[in-house]
Amino acid sequence: MSLSYSPLLEELIRSLQCLPGVGRKSAQRMAFHTLSKDRQGATELGAVLQRAMAAITNCSRCRMLTEEDVCGLCRNPKRDSSALCVVESPADVLALEESQGFSGLYFVLMGHLSPIDGIGPAELGLDLFERRLVEEDVREVIVATNVTVEGDATAHLIADIGRRHGTATSRIAHGVPMGGELEFLDSGTLARALSGRRQLPLAGS
Repeated sequence: MSLSYSPLLEELIRSLQCLPGVGRKSAQRMAFHTLSKDRQGATELGAVLQRAMAAITNCSRCRMLTEEDVCGLCRNPKRDSSALCVVESPADVLALEESQGFSGLYFVLMGHLSPIDGIGPAELGLDLFERRLVEEDVREVIVATNVTVEGDATAHLIADIGRRHGTATSRIAHGVPMGGELEFLDSGTLARALSGRRQLPLAGS
């Protein structure tokens, strides 16, 4: 006979599984730990999560997560506004910032092209990206999507948009392994990849 948890405990375990990499067993351990050893910490976490869900949104210029209409990076006058680095996630922005190899601005896609999941150019905010190329003095677009099939397809689409507006487009290259994700790479590898970026070929060429 299998053990059945109380309805609320079962709901807590299921809710914890929404986190990346958290399966049933990990969710159970988290639930048991917070309920038996750290109720105060869990209560504080719940309060912060509620505030974050209500207050954190996307920057109106770059789509980075922020509590303000325009994020601190976009407002920083010391950033080089002529260079725009396109990444898949906010974690990639933090990884590149830690590398100290880039001083320009960012555009965060919040994902990559994935037709099977219903993620196309509109879901990635590419209309906003193209508007920035039209309205701002962007001289180079640096594509820093992950080195995956989806990341490659996204990079080629971005390169086509850049060329359509006469903007030089390059992609970070050596130092990033196939299948590698930026947030897990060390800062030295990222710095070398940025300095060794290369021009992207046209789609289909």
